[in-house]
Amino acid sequence: MTRPTVLFVCVHNAGRSQMAAGYLQHLAGDRVEVLSAGSQPADQVNRVAVAAMAEEGIDIASEQPKVLTTSAVQEADVVITMGCGDECPYFPGKRYEDWVLDDPAGQGIEAVRPIRDEIRGRVEALVAELVG
Repeated sequence: MTRPTVLFVCVHNAGRSQMAAGYLQHLAGDRVEVLSAGSQPADQVNRVAVAAMAEEGIDIASEQPKVLTTSAVQEADVVITMGCGDECPYFPGKRYEDWVLDDPAGQGIEAVRPIRDEIRGRVEALVAELVG
C-alpha cells in the first residue's frame, strides 16, 4: 500500500500550515508524506509558531516557507487549505478540506497556543482516519 500524501496550504506558509505539517510528521512519521506550501510564502516561519511548537517538543525552526505549485497539489491525496481561498488549484478526484483557523501572524504566544491546539486535534483526527 502506498502512503497517503497530505498538503497543507495557507497564504504565507509560515504559521498554520507549518504547525499542521509539524504535527502530522510527528504523529504519523513515515506512514504519511507531508507537504506544505503558501500562495504568497513569507521569508521565514513565524517565530511565535516555532516557539509554540517547541513547547510540544516539535522543532519546525529549520522549515522554510515554500510556494504553492500545481505539481504539489497534483501529488497530494488530501489538500487542506487554511485561508488561501480560491488561490489553491482544484483537481477533480482530490480530497479537499478547508480548516477555518485564526491566523497566528502578529499574535503573541498566548493567542497562538489555542490555534496550535486546534490544529493538533484536527491532525490527530486526520491521522486516525488515514493510517488508523
